[in-house]
Amino acid sequence: MAYLYREPLEDPGRALRELIRKRSIVPVPGVFGPAFALLAERVGFEALYLSGAALTGFLGMPDIGLITLSELSQALKGISRVTRLPVIVDADTGFGEAINVMRTMRELEEAGAAAIQLEDQVMPKRCGHLPGKSLIGAEDMMKKVRAAAETRRKETLIIARTDARDVEGLEGAIERAHLYIEAGADIIFPEALRSLEEFKEFARRVKAPLLANMTEFGKTPYIRVREFEEAGYKLVIFPVTLFRVSLGAAARALQLIMREGTQEPLLDQMMSRKDFYELIGYYDYEQRDSKVSVEIEEKVKRLKQQKG
Repeated sequence: MAYLYREPLEDPGRALRELIRKRSIVPVPGVFGPAFALLAERVGFEALYLSGAALTGFLGMPDIGLITLSELSQALKGISRVTRLPVIVDADTGFGEAINVMRTMRELEEAGAAAIQLEDQVMPKRCGHLPGKSLIGAEDMMKKVRAAAETRRKETLIIARTDARDVEGLEGAIERAHLYIEAGADIIFPEALRSLEEFKEFARRVKAPLLANMTEFGKTPYIRVREFEEAGYKLVIFPVTLFRVSLGAAARALQLIMREGTQEPLLDQMMSRKDFYELIGYYDYEQRDSKVSVEIEEKVKRLKQQKG
């Protein structure tokens, strides 16, 4: 159905909480635009992730905290207005200190966030799977988490990500997780763990809903959703997969067009016009526009008859 005629979720956070309660684990694809959100919904996913890495990459920038709150909020609005799936939003370091996190929570909640994710890196931040990361103090991160919790107006969840594994070791990550839960985090996200055994150990010692990051080309080996489920995780994000696949496909398409002077060999790799129109609700727009036109024409005709 066309997004103009879909009712948005009244409380996205409540929908996400209910989903986590009902499902043993929820796989969450990363989307960086509304069309990809619609596609994920059509395939059957039940929640979405707006990745800072994918969004900044789409804007042609590195994932080092260059994106602004306004840009993130606008991207979220575009996604949340076309889908009724709850959206988890990567808010990086919260765009500042605790007071800034308050505004971040308010802006993203109003834009349709089901959950906001905050991380404990210093600015400028780095991709979670690159070396050279630095952390803020655990107490400073606790302040950010508490600020978000006290500002929310709905049941929006707060996800506390810790990058401590590479800086303070697994023990440091576990210790920080306990502190973030005390501050009000609803979900803990341990970034860049090195093995399934580490994920299991983290889950054994941290008693809270846990999120795992199954990104590509990083420090975490490829682990299946079923394995994360058995390890005790509730959410598994695939943050940049669609973006990377899209770039790879686009690069190959451009090379072929440059080489052969035609796109015809690519046709069987494309979504057809008909499928795309169905995805975005094109025919729904068309039918409703036609209905309005017919109603007005009939009204004008009756008015003319009354005057005549």
